[in-house]
Amino acid sequence: MHSDAALHLTVDAQYCSPYAMSVYVALQEKQLPFTLATLDLDHGANHAPAYAASSLTARVPALQHGDFVLSESSAITEYLDELFPAPALYPQSAQDKARARQIQAWLRSDLLPLRQERDTLVVFYRPVRQPLSDSGQRAAHKLLRVAEQLLLPGRDSLFGEWSIVDVDLALMLNRLRLNGDPMPQRLADYAARQWQRPSVQQWLQLARPALA
Repeated sequence: MHSDAALHLTVDAQYCSPYAMSVYVALQEKQLPFTLATLDLDHGANHAPAYAASSLTARVPALQHGDFVLSESSAITEYLDELFPAPALYPQSAQDKARARQIQAWLRSDLLPLRQERDTLVVFYRPVRQPLSDSGQRAAHKLLRVAEQLLLPGRDSLFGEWSIVDVDLALMLNRLRLNGDPMPQRLADYAARQWQRPSVQQWLQLARPALA
């Protein structure tokens, strides 16, 4: 595979997938040219035979690089970082890099009640009025506890310099912040700063279809 082969990213039609956002931001940070396509997940376009076969998991995002197709966002961002090392998406020390991957895996596999009750429509469209359930509150408490432990006082990023994990964590925190749910000011400020990053702003400014 030649590193200069064309890059093509497939994301959801509403631009609401946190995982699609992570890869989009990664490509923007590395200033890599790419084409962008969308799939209507509400109508099952991701299960069309051709897409399901090429992506393996029938999910978004999927990155096509030449004739190689890769899905699952953290696999994609690690692939991009290995193939296009600068600027780095991950911290450089082995322990920090392992911690970053741990955080990504955790954010993608845990906190389900929070992800359900404060879905990404809250982040990209509008807040909801329903209070968090008991399980949602427990998930929110866990998120805030871990985030406070990870983000050292006085730091603007988790590892001293920006990494893709800052965007992933900020998105999860913004499920609460943008809905007006209570959270420590230090974490709200961190999430708001990450949201102003130019690569993130490019994702936020994509034209989203109106909700049905």
